[in-house]
Amino acid sequence: MQDAGFVRKAFAGIASRYVLANHVLSLGVDVLWRRKTGRLVAAMQPQMILDLATGSGDLAQTIRMACPAAKILGADFSVPMMREAQRRSFNALVAADGMALPFKSASYDVLTVAFGLRNMASWPEALTEMRRVLKSRGHLVVLDFSIPTLPLLRPAYLFYLKNVMPWIAGWITGQRAAYEYLCSSVERFPSGVEMEELILACGFASVKTQRLSLGIASLYVAKTA
Repeated sequence: MQDAGFVRKAFAGIASRYVLANHVLSLGVDVLWRRKTGRLVAAMQPQMILDLATGSGDLAQTIRMACPAAKILGADFSVPMMREAQRRSFNALVAADGMALPFKSASYDVLTVAFGLRNMASWPEALTEMRRVLKSRGHLVVLDFSIPTLPLLRPAYLFYLKNVMPWIAGWITGQRAAYEYLCSSVERFPSGVEMEELILACGFASVKTQRLSLGIASLYVAKTA
Protein backbone atom coordinates (compact mmCIF):
# COMPACT_ATOMS: atom_id res chain seq x y z
CA MET A 1 0.00 0.00 0.00
CA GLN A 2 1.18 3.51 -0.84
CA ASP A 3 0.77 6.39 1.61
CA ALA A 4 -2.01 8.37 -0.08
CA GLY A 5 -1.78 11.25 2.37
CA PHE A 6 1.94 11.70 1.77
CA VAL A 7 1.49 11.43 -2.00
CA ARG A 8 -1.23 14.10 -1.97
CA LYS A 9 0.96 16.44 0.09
CA ALA A 10 4.01 15.72 -2.06
CA PHE A 11 2.27 16.57 -5.33
CA ALA A 12 0.77 19.72 -3.85
CA GLY A 13 4.29 20.82 -2.95
CA ILE A 14 5.86 20.17 -6.36
CA ALA A 15 2.92 21.11 -8.60
CA SER A 16 4.28 24.42 -9.89
CA ARG A 17 7.64 22.93 -10.91
CA TYR A 18 6.55 19.39 -11.78
CA VAL A 19 6.65 19.72 -15.57
CA LEU A 20 10.06 21.40 -15.55
CA ALA A 21 11.48 18.76 -13.22
CA ASN A 22 10.18 15.95 -15.46
CA HIS A 23 11.76 17.42 -18.57
CA VAL A 24 15.12 18.02 -16.86
CA LEU A 25 15.29 14.62 -15.14
CA SER A 26 14.42 12.70 -18.32
CA LEU A 27 16.48 14.97 -20.61
CA GLY A 28 13.25 15.65 -22.49
CA VAL A 29 12.63 12.01 -23.40
CA ASP A 30 9.34 12.01 -21.47
CA VAL A 31 7.91 14.18 -24.27
CA LEU A 32 8.68 11.42 -26.79
CA TRP A 33 7.08 8.80 -24.54
CA ARG A 34 3.87 10.81 -24.37
CA ARG A 35 3.82 11.37 -28.12
CA LYS A 36 4.16 7.64 -28.68
CA THR A 37 1.29 7.06 -26.27
CA GLY A 38 -0.81 9.64 -28.10
CA ARG A 39 -0.25 7.93 -31.45
CA LEU A 40 -1.12 4.57 -29.93
CA VAL A 41 -4.38 5.92 -28.48
CA ALA A 42 -5.27 7.61 -31.79
CA ALA A 43 -4.96 4.26 -33.57
CA MET A 44 -7.70 2.90 -31.28
CA GLN A 45 -10.12 5.54 -32.64
CA PRO A 46 -11.80 6.20 -29.28
CA GLN A 47 -14.72 8.52 -28.69
CA MET A 48 -14.49 8.77 -24.90
CA ILE A 49 -11.12 8.94 -23.13
CA LEU A 50 -10.34 9.22 -19.42
CA ASP A 51 -6.83 10.38 -18.49
CA LEU A 52 -6.48 9.32 -14.87
CA ALA A 53 -3.88 10.95 -12.60
CA THR A 54 -3.79 13.63 -15.26
CA GLY A 55 -1.71 15.97 -13.10
CA SER A 56 -0.56 18.97 -15.13
CA GLY A 57 -2.38 17.61 -18.18
CA ASP A 58 0.71 16.79 -20.27
CA LEU A 59 -0.56 13.45 -21.57
CA ALA A 60 -4.16 14.66 -21.93
CA GLN A 61 -3.03 17.55 -24.13
CA THR A 62 -0.85 15.24 -26.22
CA ILE A 63 -3.78 12.89 -26.74
CA ARG A 64 -6.09 15.79 -27.54
CA MET A 65 -3.77 16.79 -30.40
CA ALA A 66 -3.65 13.18 -31.64
CA CYS A 67 -7.41 12.60 -31.25
CA PRO A 68 -9.12 15.94 -31.96
CA ALA A 69 -12.55 14.35 -32.41
CA ALA A 70 -12.54 12.46 -29.11
CA LYS A 71 -13.88 13.72 -25.77
CA ILE A 72 -11.08 13.71 -23.19
CA LEU A 73 -11.58 14.11 -19.46
CA GLY A 74 -8.70 14.48 -17.02
CA ALA A 75 -9.09 13.25 -13.45
CA ASP A 76 -6.76 13.64 -10.47
CA PHE A 77 -6.98 13.73 -6.69
CA SER A 78 -4.52 16.64 -6.49
CA VAL A 79 -6.26 19.96 -7.04
CA PRO A 80 -2.98 21.93 -7.12
CA MET A 81 -1.76 19.71 -9.97
CA MET A 82 -4.99 20.26 -11.90
CA ARG A 83 -4.60 24.02 -11.47
CA GLU A 84 -1.35 23.63 -13.39
CA ALA A 85 -3.29 21.84 -16.14
CA GLN A 86 -5.70 24.79 -16.27
CA ARG A 87 -2.78 27.19 -16.61
CA ARG A 88 -1.69 25.11 -19.58
CA SER A 89 -5.15 25.52 -21.17
CA PHE A 90 -6.57 22.10 -20.33
CA ASN A 91 -9.85 22.56 -18.50
CA ALA A 92 -11.81 19.32 -18.93
CA LEU A 93 -11.03 18.21 -15.38
CA VAL A 94 -12.63 16.53 -12.41
CA ALA A 95 -11.30 15.88 -8.92
CA ALA A 96 -11.40 12.11 -8.41
CA ASP A 97 -9.64 9.39 -6.47
CA GLY A 98 -8.47 6.49 -8.64
CA MET A 99 -9.61 4.09 -5.95
CA ALA A 100 -13.26 5.16 -6.27
CA LEU A 101 -13.95 6.78 -9.63
CA PRO A 102 -17.18 8.83 -9.83
CA PHE A 103 -18.17 7.40 -13.21
CA LYS A 104 -20.68 4.81 -14.35
CA SER A 105 -19.42 1.38 -15.33
CA ALA A 106 -18.50 0.92 -19.01
CA SER A 107 -18.22 4.67 -19.66
CA TYR A 108 -14.93 4.99 -21.56
CA ASP A 109 -13.33 3.51 -24.66
CA VAL A 110 -9.78 4.22 -23.45
CA LEU A 111 -8.33 4.97 -20.04
CA THR A 112 -4.78 6.29 -19.84
CA VAL A 113 -2.61 6.76 -16.77
CA ALA A 114 0.94 8.12 -17.02
CA PHE A 115 3.25 7.96 -14.01
CA GLY A 116 0.23 7.77 -11.73
CA LEU A 117 -0.69 4.15 -11.02
CA ARG A 118 2.59 3.76 -9.14
CA ASN A 119 1.44 6.31 -6.55
CA MET A 120 -2.07 4.97 -5.94
CA ALA A 121 -2.87 3.44 -2.56
CA SER A 122 -3.46 -0.07 -3.95
CA TRP A 123 -2.43 -1.11 -7.45
CA PRO A 124 -4.88 -4.05 -7.68
CA GLU A 125 -7.81 -1.98 -6.41
CA ALA A 126 -6.99 0.89 -8.76
CA LEU A 127 -6.68 -1.44 -11.77
CA THR A 128 -9.96 -3.14 -10.89
CA GLU A 129 -11.66 0.26 -10.76
CA MET A 130 -10.13 1.19 -14.13
CA ARG A 131 -11.49 -2.04 -15.56
CA ARG A 132 -14.95 -1.18 -14.23
CA VAL A 133 -15.25 2.14 -16.07
CA LEU A 134 -13.98 0.77 -19.40
CA LYS A 135 -16.37 -0.43 -22.07
CA SER A 136 -16.27 -3.91 -23.56
CA ARG A 137 -13.20 -4.14 -25.82
CA GLY A 138 -11.92 -0.98 -24.23
CA HIS A 139 -8.24 -0.26 -23.71
CA LEU A 140 -6.13 0.59 -20.69
CA VAL A 141 -2.83 2.33 -21.45
CA VAL A 142 -0.33 2.60 -18.59
CA LEU A 143 2.90 4.58 -19.02
CA ASP A 144 5.35 4.48 -16.15
CA PHE A 145 8.96 4.18 -15.16
CA SER A 146 10.57 0.76 -14.93
CA ILE A 147 14.03 -0.62 -14.15
CA PRO A 148 16.28 -1.51 -17.11
CA THR A 149 17.37 -5.15 -17.24
CA LEU A 150 20.64 -4.69 -19.17
CA PRO A 151 23.53 -5.71 -16.85
CA LEU A 152 25.57 -2.51 -17.32
CA LEU A 153 22.64 -0.08 -17.46
CA ARG A 154 20.69 -1.36 -14.45
CA PRO A 155 23.22 -0.45 -11.69
CA ALA A 156 24.00 2.91 -13.30
CA TYR A 157 20.30 3.76 -13.54
CA LEU A 158 19.62 2.68 -9.96
CA PHE A 159 22.46 4.92 -8.76
CA TYR A 160 21.01 7.84 -10.72
CA LEU A 161 17.51 7.08 -9.42
CA LYS A 162 18.51 6.89 -5.77
CA ASN A 163 21.26 9.49 -5.52
CA VAL A 164 21.26 11.94 -8.40
CA MET A 165 17.61 12.36 -9.36
CA PRO A 166 16.32 13.34 -5.87
CA TRP A 167 19.12 15.91 -5.53
CA ILE A 168 18.42 17.54 -8.91
CA ALA A 169 14.65 17.45 -8.41
CA GLY A 170 15.03 18.86 -4.89
CA TRP A 171 17.06 21.75 -6.28
CA ILE A 172 14.41 22.48 -8.94
CA THR A 173 11.32 22.12 -6.74
CA GLY A 174 12.60 22.70 -3.22
CA GLN A 175 10.96 19.41 -2.24
CA ARG A 176 13.70 16.79 -2.10
CA ALA A 177 11.78 14.52 0.27
CA ALA A 178 8.94 14.23 -2.22
CA TYR A 179 11.31 13.04 -4.93
CA GLU A 180 13.14 10.69 -2.59
CA TYR A 181 9.78 8.97 -2.14
CA LEU A 182 8.82 9.11 -5.82
CA CYS A 183 12.19 7.78 -6.96
CA SER A 184 12.20 4.96 -4.42
CA SER A 185 8.71 3.98 -5.58
CA VAL A 186 10.03 3.21 -9.07
CA GLU A 187 12.13 0.31 -7.78
CA ARG A 188 9.16 -1.14 -5.86
CA PHE A 189 6.74 -0.82 -8.77
CA PRO A 190 6.14 -4.06 -10.74
CA SER A 191 7.23 -4.08 -14.37
CA GLY A 192 7.39 -6.41 -17.35
CA VAL A 193 5.86 -9.84 -16.77
CA GLU A 194 5.05 -8.98 -13.16
CA MET A 195 2.94 -6.01 -14.24
CA GLU A 196 1.27 -8.02 -16.99
CA GLU A 197 0.25 -10.66 -14.46
CA LEU A 198 -1.13 -8.00 -12.12
CA ILE A 199 -3.20 -6.40 -14.89
CA LEU A 200 -4.62 -9.76 -16.00
CA ALA A 201 -5.47 -10.66 -12.40
CA CYS A 202 -7.58 -7.49 -12.22
CA GLY A 203 -9.97 -8.63 -14.94
CA PHE A 204 -8.37 -7.61 -18.23
CA ALA A 205 -8.47 -10.05 -21.12
CA SER A 206 -5.04 -9.34 -22.59
CA VAL A 207 -2.00 -7.11 -22.12
CA LYS A 208 1.18 -6.32 -24.02
CA THR A 209 4.32 -4.49 -22.91
CA GLN A 210 6.54 -2.13 -24.85
CA ARG A 211 9.87 -1.24 -23.26
CA LEU A 212 10.90 2.35 -23.94
CA SER A 213 14.40 3.86 -23.89
CA LEU A 214 16.13 0.56 -23.01
CA GLY A 215 13.58 -0.15 -20.28
CA ILE A 216 13.74 3.13 -18.37
CA ALA A 217 10.00 3.36 -19.01
CA SER A 218 7.38 0.85 -20.05
CA LEU A 219 4.09 1.13 -21.90
CA TYR A 220 1.40 -1.42 -21.03
CA VAL A 221 -1.62 -1.81 -23.30
CA ALA A 222 -4.43 -3.95 -21.88
CA LYS A 223 -7.81 -4.81 -23.40
CA THR A 224 -11.14 -5.75 -21.84
CA ALA A 225 -13.21 -8.69 -23.04
